[in-house]
Amino acid sequence: MRVDGFQGEMQAMMFEATGTKPGATGQAVGADFGQLLNSAINNVNSLSKTSSNMQMRFDRGDADVSLSDVMIARNKSSVAFEATIQVRNKLVEAYKELMNMPV
Repeated sequence: MRVDGFQGEMQAMMFEATGTKPGATGQAVGADFGQLLNSAINNVNSLSKTSSNMQMRFDRGDADVSLSDVMIARNKSSVAFEATIQVRNKLVEAYKELMNMPV
């Protein structure tokens, strides 16, 4: 299993989400938080649809789709979904902490 390819893909998504270029020294955010969150959720949804589509094609006997391709797509979708859940949990935790602050 090649980890460097996956790591490179994750770094590219990070740079895309933050609006910076690889190797940039400053953190310039060009989009607001809502747009970034919406983009990330759409990306997770896209990975899920791709995984389902590849699994359906494999089940139907498409010769262009191998079992390894299906498993890789499924794992990418799973990792993206789990990361989204963790981000949601952290946001809810931060919201609760803010609401419990005395005024």
